Amino acid sequence: MLATMPIQSATLLAVLLCVTLQAQTNPLWHEEKVKNYLPHMTWPEVQALLTRSDMVIIPVPSIEQHGPQTPIGTDFLSGVERAKLIAQKTDVLVAPVLMAGISPYHMEFPGTIALTHDTVQRVYFETAQSLIQHGFRRILFLNSHQGNQYMTAYVADRINQETPAIAVELTNAVAPLLPRETTRSTQFDRHAGVGETSGALYLFPNLVDLSKASKNDLTLPDHLNKALPQVISGDRVATQVFLGRSAETETDR
Repeated sequence: MLATMPIQSATLLAVLLCVTLQAQTNPLWHEEKVKNYLPHMTWPEVQALLTRSDMVIIPVPSIEQHGPQTPIGTDFLSGVERAKLIAQKTDVLVAPVLMAGISPYHMEFPGTIALTHDTVQRVYFETAQSLIQHGFRRILFLNSHQGNQYMTAYVADRINQETPAIAVELTNAVAPLLPRETTRSTQFDRHAGVGETSGALYLFPNLVDLSKASKNDLTLPDHLNKALPQVISGDRVATQVFLGRSAETETDR
């Protein structure tokens, strides 16, 4: 066995060298450079953007199960892709920092990654501090996972109280300006349902497998059934209690 190791190593090295010489670029790379998207930019491009705008969108997503038809990265991709689209219409920096978020109630599903509130809020606040140091003064948090909303509210408040910048959580800032009918659902469309799946079909269609999607009957314990009418009507307190309790009974649908 030991005697064959040098031969095997030499063979492997030869294969790797051959692949390196033949492949001039990564065959998996198909991404095009996107305007105002921080991971694609050089530092002079960021410096130039700062002469036109001091606004930055920070997507706040999660990595968690989204049913059998949409990917675990649905929240991450939804937030980042929406922010990119905004940045094509107006000069605003898009600065994704984390993929994972606060998702402990999905940990029964393989692939979900859950971070603690303390970890996440520290990362986003320190991110804001870095951007503020460079000259950004208007910070917009774009939440694409509801479980992050109280963390982003806390971070935005810290930024407003402790730094020269102004921060808002976009969902909370925009919702009061929308017509009432657009902010409330007329039916109960739960996690990874029609809304999220249709959004995914627009934003990243090649990652959605509709052949695995199906209509499911929602069954709930009595105490959640009693709260359901208030949730559908848009009662925020009832919704938070409902989501907290329903996490205890979450099953793969």
